[in-house]
Amino acid sequence: MYENKVGFLDGALATVKKKQMQDTIGQIQRSGRLILKGGHVVDPKNKVDKQTDILITDGIVCQVADDIAAETGDRVIDCEGLTVMPGLVDMHLHLGDLFEVSTNPIFCAAEDGVTLGLSPGAGNTFMAPSLLGAEVDHGVPINLGVYLGAANVLGTQMSVDELIRMFKGEIDADTLSTKMTRNGITNTTAALTVGIKDHMGHFIMSDENIDKIYEITSKANLIYMSHTQDPEHAERLVSLAKGRPLHLAHATAAGCGTHMGAAEGMKRVLDLVNGDNISAEFVTTMLRAGRGSREGLQLPKESQKLAYDALESGKVKILISDGQNQGTMKGFGDTRDNIPAIIELSQSGVLSLSDAVATMTCNPAALIGNRTANNWWTDKIGHLGVGALANVTVVDMDDKLATYTIVNGEIVSFENRAVRRNCGAGGWISKFGMVRKTGVGELVMFSYQK
Repeated sequence: MYENKVGFLDGALATVKKKQMQDTIGQIQRSGRLILKGGHVVDPKNKVDKQTDILITDGIVCQVADDIAAETGDRVIDCEGLTVMPGLVDMHLHLGDLFEVSTNPIFCAAEDGVTLGLSPGAGNTFMAPSLLGAEVDHGVPINLGVYLGAANVLGTQMSVDELIRMFKGEIDADTLSTKMTRNGITNTTAALTVGIKDHMGHFIMSDENIDKIYEITSKANLIYMSHTQDPEHAERLVSLAKGRPLHLAHATAAGCGTHMGAAEGMKRVLDLVNGDNISAEFVTTMLRAGRGSREGLQLPKESQKLAYDALESGKVKILISDGQNQGTMKGFGDTRDNIPAIIELSQSGVLSLSDAVATMTCNPAALIGNRTANNWWTDKIGHLGVGALANVTVVDMDDKLATYTIVNGEIVSFENRAVRRNCGAGGWISKFGMVRKTGVGELVMFSYQK
């Protein structure tokens, strides 16, 4: 009936021959290598903007070169026609901390190309590293870290000096168990954080306590992030900084007009950013044509223009999502807008493609590395140079979606859908770097023999 012959794909797929199941893949001796072939690589830190190949081995970028030859057992991804960029670093992304009992925001973030997310919580306590760290142990598809809530950090009998020593890992267990908490797990893991977040929507702190947080973050090399929506609050925090570092979270929210005139609020917050100790970030959703989330805040055109100008001039160099795909409360942003915003900023001429990619790759890595005084961030995160962690976001520029999301060398999402087999690819992130497991999630199952 049909003249064309299609045959078997028995060289690649499992089948049955002579009453025996043939395990085709099992017959191949895997090399452990993954090659991204023929994609347009945009790596701002290493000034790569061309079609080339990338070789990944054991979760690390091992080679970037033209026409890397595949060997028996290699996994090869055809990236022709796709844009290959460092894995997206979303340094302000609520994940698992807003009572998301019916959604999967961590998996949604992976589907949207995020490879590393730092969660500021809703007033996170010292228990946050152990609680979310246990989720990493159970299996998550991206690298995760947390900020602690500023008021909660000051809620124990610990002195400022003792808190500084705790965050440095230089304090004894007796002090923690008598002054911080009677929970041994919390005492052990409390220092595994990235920073501390002030949130005027959760608590309005005294000048004295704000100064204490500055002392802790500046001397323990933690990020101090402030909720930026009321420009007067941002101005108050900056006035108390006295040269110490502060990061203004989702600064575009100040331009939405909730606390004063939209353009005035945007201008007043941008006037605080100095490129030295005062840095800021913008929400990707608010930079798109829709100007924000219809279930939350929207950025008027005049404020949006001020934000574009700040990006173009380099005053603000970091983009974040804040909210997440299908999250319980994503009034500011959505991870689904990260890749489209990067592409649209380039297409509109606000930034070059390389500079746009940098806003969610090497730029946040550089800021975090600077504030934490840890070169691990710039050595391992936000770029695709040899030796970097193999976190990669592969994008189709036409549909503005993540075709592949690769975390620590594992494919965790394909065609905007999570690959559940690799849901344990992620690790735990702190200011000191990354561990693959915190141990909390496995503590009740077994212990390791040493």
